[in-house]
Amino acid sequence: MCGITGIYAFNEIGRFHSIHLANAVQKLNKRGPDAQNMSLHHFVNLGHTRLSILDLSNAANQPMQDESERYTIVFNGEIFNFQDIRKKLEASGDTFRTHSDTEVLLKAYMRWGADCLAEMNGFFALAIYDNQTEELFLARDRMGVKPLLIYQDEDKILFASEMKALLAYNIGKELDYNALYTYLQLNYLPPQTTILKNVRKLPAGHYLRIKGRNKIEERAYYQMPSPELPRISLEYNVQKKQLHELLDASVQRRLISDVPLGCFLSGGIDSSVLTALASRHTPHLNTFSVGYRDEKFFDETSYAELVAKKFNTNHTVFSLTNHDLYAELFNMLDYIDEPFADSSALAVYILSKRTREKVTVALSGDGADELFSGYNKHYGEYMMRQGGWKMNILSALLPLWKALPKSRQNPFSNKIRQFQRFAEGSRVGEKQRYWQWATLANEGEARSLLSADSVGKLQEADYQAMKADILQYIHEPNRGGEDFNEVLYTDMNLVLVGDMLPKVDLMSMANSLEVRTPFLDYTVVNFVSQLPISSKIEGKMRKRILQDTFREILPAELYNRPKHGFEVPLLKWLRGELRGLLENDLLQDDFIREQNIFNPEEIKRLKNKLFSANPGDIHARMWGLLVFQYWWKKYFV
Repeated sequence: MCGITGIYAFNEIGRFHSIHLANAVQKLNKRGPDAQNMSLHHFVNLGHTRLSILDLSNAANQPMQDESERYTIVFNGEIFNFQDIRKKLEASGDTFRTHSDTEVLLKAYMRWGADCLAEMNGFFALAIYDNQTEELFLARDRMGVKPLLIYQDEDKILFASEMKALLAYNIGKELDYNALYTYLQLNYLPPQTTILKNVRKLPAGHYLRIKGRNKIEERAYYQMPSPELPRISLEYNVQKKQLHELLDASVQRRLISDVPLGCFLSGGIDSSVLTALASRHTPHLNTFSVGYRDEKFFDETSYAELVAKKFNTNHTVFSLTNHDLYAELFNMLDYIDEPFADSSALAVYILSKRTREKVTVALSGDGADELFSGYNKHYGEYMMRQGGWKMNILSALLPLWKALPKSRQNPFSNKIRQFQRFAEGSRVGEKQRYWQWATLANEGEARSLLSADSVGKLQEADYQAMKADILQYIHEPNRGGEDFNEVLYTDMNLVLVGDMLPKVDLMSMANSLEVRTPFLDYTVVNFVSQLPISSKIEGKMRKRILQDTFREILPAELYNRPKHGFEVPLLKWLRGELRGLLENDLLQDDFIREQNIFNPEEIKRLKNKLFSANPGDIHARMWGLLVFQYWWKKYFV
């Protein structure tokens, strides 16, 4: 795992910005603490920081050139099937100086060009420069596991693994108000969006070819199977057999490493499946769990220990107090270089930090909820389309749900919160319901938070086009019945790529830990995404085929228990330890007026609600504001 950055200058003015390359590389040092280097050409310069995973020798450092010095590569990620590709290349006459996947990737590009991406099974962001044709080739993996940010103006194109490296080039910083407006709804940014104008993220499964200012080509080389395609018509037991084989192969591919490796083990189905499979190929597998001593409702370490015992893993539990969490809060906020307010990032940060003390690589179950239908909103959508008297009653009781106190912090009030969201969703169409359940604030609430000047800077047509693109596969009315694979497809392209994957990438890289995601192997994704929805959810059972496939080998206690997830104690902190920061600094009245981004009266109303007897879910929105303000003061003040 590594960090990459570089510049393609169109003229001498653009070339001048190459003086910032060394600083940009340094900003990525946590992504690659083992080696840092640059490759300097006239108009194209590349930088790299290395976290050594495969072939630990200096010969495998980057930037890496071929023998002729025509091609240069910088690469962030891993190619898990590189040994198979190497054999193909050797059969065609290629020779190798290292045992790294980087050299295989470089030689594959030299032989096959952009078509080499179809051969790659892994996660990556890469740049390859052809010194003869003066062409720069950028690409990002199929699922968007690894980030690649791009800045472009009339003089240059810059790219980097993180925003902080782009800012090191001294680019202009202009807030994108449409991005802010969407962030206030989601608490994260949509997949191709950044918080700054002129900076975007290369879409997952795309490549970009640059050969001068007027010769820029962007193409998709991969897309998940469309939800409009016919479903795979296999008997259910055959589906289970294929899933087992695909997942086992995916896990086995991700166990290649020349450094210590382990597996996150939460005690849920996803991580337990990965542990079961990985332990077949790795005796005494290292596994890691986080326990929450002060938040027993969210502590699932007893289930993780059952799995660890069954598969004889070398298990470590990090038992955390709220004080332990809070002690790392500002370290996490300092690493974030764009507003990102998924509060569970803090738990991932600490898990990554503690895990890195023992291993350099960890497997994680990310992607399974989006792929197999694991969220509460998926169950809600399923029940909505089933209909019946129970659903009618839940919808009719909306006024009651609104009146009752709601919170995620205990089972009863959390259930009331879910009932209200369900009832509100039952009264709108499919597209609006999806957006409503994906967001923490509706458009009216987000707009009311903005100052008049900020509202005037919104580009409504661009926002609606972005939203329409996200929701394009949500049919209204739906195609007829119970199949809502388009909801899962949309989650894969919005929630996964916008929220879950950036969370894991940022928090793991902040601690120089590589995290691998077997559920996002494209062979698994291609197969599962084409299964009928009945294979994923039936009755009250979510992730049906995943649970059934591994039922005989997992502890019985893992089944038929509620899904808890984890909630950072934001309400307690915002009312306690963070109150001074909130009221006297980041959301202080005079500062809000001087900043002129937000509406002071609406901010005051939200603060009053936060400290009222019935705050509801307001703490999540307040956290989003706090994160934005912390970022703003760091980068704009």
